[in-house]
Amino acid sequence: EVQLVESGGGLVQPGGSLRLSCAASGFTFNNYAMSWVRQAPGKGLEWVSAINDGGGYEIYADSVKGRFTISRDNAKNTLYLQMDDLQPEDTGVYTCMATDGGTHYRGQGTQVNVSS
Repeated sequence: EVQLVESGGGLVQPGGSLRLSCAASGFTFNNYAMSWVRQAPGKGLEWVSAINDGGGYEIYADSVKGRFTISRDNAKNTLYLQMDDLQPEDTGVYTCMATDGGTHYRGQGTQVNVSS
């Protein structure tokens, strides 16, 4: 059974940091590019960041560039998102996604709330 399980969300004050994790199982993790997407209350899905299967190439949405860092540990089948200098507009449900170009998997998400 394929599983993507996110963790690490929570409530943080503006300027704070969180580290999200996405534990993968049931598929060959190191064959898949991975992404983070988010959805703010009342808004559509927003792509945040992506990393290639080997981990040497990363891309970011302009809204998070310089504040967020995506990484992966293929030995642990885990994807990460280090989020620094969080702002209220970063509030939302963060979900990890996996794709090999033909097959796509998606987790259930973890809630991030940025508020004073």
